[in-house]
Amino acid sequence: MLISSKPDRFKKILQQGGVIAYPTEAVFGLGCDPLNETAVMRLLALKQRSLDKGLILIASDFSQVADFLLPLNKQQENYTQASEITWIFPAKKNVPQWITGKFDTIAIRVTQHLIVKQLCQSFGSALISTSANLSGLEPAKTTQEVIAQFNHLLDGILDNKVGQLSKPTEIRDSVSGEIIRS
Repeated sequence: MLISSKPDRFKKILQQGGVIAYPTEAVFGLGCDPLNETAVMRLLALKQRSLDKGLILIASDFSQVADFLLPLNKQQENYTQASEITWIFPAKKNVPQWITGKFDTIAIRVTQHLIVKQLCQSFGSALISTSANLSGLEPAKTTQEVIAQFNHLLDGILDNKVGQLSKPTEIRDSVSGEIIRS
């Protein structure tokens, strides 16, 4: 397992279907290539998470996720900048179910976290992003906590600090404005 503070060291691991942990705005996330079904299924199994719940995509900029979405209305265009909010958008019909789960929408966050931005830029794509914890346990906030929960089941850990948020990002619906998770 690779443990490094350099985001560009994880490009090859992600390209080869690896699953990694990395710091986000509040907690460590688990991530992989969203278009690699085998990698996503492995991530779900490691986390003990149901496919039905759907997953978040995290990106360095909106262009990395635009192809997953139906055309945006004027209001939704306001939600395409980096922020500490995860927005739910209507997904195109061809978005894999292993990303959307039982929904016809997709959760997207354009991150403000510099290290995650660099990770997505290096990989050249958005990543799956779900909290780094086994179902029912608290999300990891340090590299040591990731190792404690996942031992050496991951392919890598991007060793850096989480952001300043005290809890995972708020999730809002881009159509209704409804807060799904505060």
